Amino acid sequence: MFEIEYGDDGNVLCRGRLDAAQCEKASGFMDSLEGANTLDFGDLDYISSAGLGILLKTQKRLVASNAGLRIINVNNHIHDVFRYSGFDSIFDIDAKK
Repeated sequence: MFEIEYGDDGNVLCRGRLDAAQCEKASGFMDSLEGANTLDFGDLDYISSAGLGILLKTQKRLVASNAGLRIINVNNHIHDVFRYSGFDSIFDIDAKK
């Protein structure tokens, strides 16, 4: 199960598991983003390579218009995935406190 929506604070809330089965839902939402956005991964349990691909595609599109994604509340496991894949150098990431 995966959910993505705007939170009350304007951040994009991601919950559950972002895997290949959820890519269409995630991609549809991410394709509508404009300008700088903050993704809150506080309730995201898992991200697959397919999910990373959606984030990368969105980041490239937004950076081309001088914006980008910031990712907050990243758990240790997902933070490791970003570090091992080199995505920590592509995104502004804040781990969970």
